[in-house]
Amino acid sequence: MTLLNQFQQNWHSHFAPLILSEQKMLLALSGGVDSTVLAHLFHQSGIKFVAVHVNYQLRGAESDQDERFVVSLCERLDVPLLIKKIDTKNYMSEQHLSVQVAAREIRYNWFDEIRLNDITLNHAWVATAHHANDSVETSMMHFFRGTGIEGLKGIPALHHSKKIMRPLLPFFRSQIDQYAQENGISYIVDASNLTNQYTRNFLRNSIIPELEKLIPSLQENIFQNTQRFSEVSILYKQAVNQQLKKLLEQKGNEWHIPVLKWKKANPIHSITWEIIEPFGFHSAQIAEVIKMLDASNSSYINSTSHRIIKNRQWMIIAPITQIETKFQLIEGVGTIPFLEGELSISLHDISEVAKDLNNKHSEDNKLSIEWLDANAIQFPLLLRPWAIGDYFYPLGMVKKKKVSKFLIDARLSKTDKEKIWVLESDKKIIAIIGLRIDNRFKYSPSTKQLLKLHYTRN
Repeated sequence: MTLLNQFQQNWHSHFAPLILSEQKMLLALSGGVDSTVLAHLFHQSGIKFVAVHVNYQLRGAESDQDERFVVSLCERLDVPLLIKKIDTKNYMSEQHLSVQVAAREIRYNWFDEIRLNDITLNHAWVATAHHANDSVETSMMHFFRGTGIEGLKGIPALHHSKKIMRPLLPFFRSQIDQYAQENGISYIVDASNLTNQYTRNFLRNSIIPELEKLIPSLQENIFQNTQRFSEVSILYKQAVNQQLKKLLEQKGNEWHIPVLKWKKANPIHSITWEIIEPFGFHSAQIAEVIKMLDASNSSYINSTSHRIIKNRQWMIIAPITQIETKFQLIEGVGTIPFLEGELSISLHDISEVAKDLNNKHSEDNKLSIEWLDANAIQFPLLLRPWAIGDYFYPLGMVKKKKVSKFLIDARLSKTDKEKIWVLESDKKIIAIIGLRIDNRFKYSPSTKQLLKLHYTRN
């Protein structure tokens, strides 16, 4: 059976049902052998499409030559063509991206723009010319870098949310090259693909050929593995999702996980990976996150976008920008703005402020001043919202009391309770800001230096 026949069978079985009647495809056309053959297969199969080509201007005259080739090809096939010309190096510099990431971002953003701005294409799927070898290389790269089951699946044939399809995925590069040769199809050879500058090229040009000397069926074997991993991942996801539902509690933009439940999760490494991976953490951080389950309060670890912080019996995952406004480490005296107001902390000799010690609140009740024994307090301090399980020793009491019970006794509304923050020193609450200090940190006749908390509410 020819490649064309195999392609058409695969198309009608897996892709054609997704295409709306009379809806054109978008085909990412670089001019290389893969996308050029895909354009010919589409044309031979009567599949309506619009070609889209990006001139990245990375190779000077060669990039312009590629563009002219694509224009000529589309004229011969009588296919509409859209072209985007962009200074990729400038885009890389502005966005601080590598060349490969920048190029991928440019083209996929452009595909979205086309569908958004052209009513005739706003439901169009984008076809790319990824094939079996690409999927093998992707699976290998993920394996070497560290990944879960999802990474071992290689490249999926369909990406429903982004409306991307890869109809050449079942076929190997050798089949595509043979089809081009047998049908006299000319194409562009990108010289940059022949260098080992990028990881994928190094695998393709050096590692895989050497391995194939020992295992001739290497790529076919790995590709079959990716298909099996795809099926295994369905069962894996079902089992994992059952556990995650029991562990994760969403609170706004945060996710809360009880420490004890997390520690009992089995298998803990796999469950930990599934918890942290969506938040930008990488596989090398799995062991560190597990170790943090037994770490001290306020320990944390960052990804590029999120932070996991231990807050007593809970692990909290939240955007870094949000965490930084909700958990503030105070290294010394100064003024700290936070969500509910501003806290100024200063040190004073008791002899200098004796006359001010009874000054607690202003007339409008928006300002609170508390005085504590500075010698009993260790920096850094932690300023944070109160949490279930918190307790302290209210001023004047020798027994501890849960903060939740204290707030009930203070007859605060639910809304007011949500605005309450506490200040910690060495894992002990020294004050409920604006309400009460802890009895263990009150000043006494022998106190020589005071810590002043000056709180102004928003």
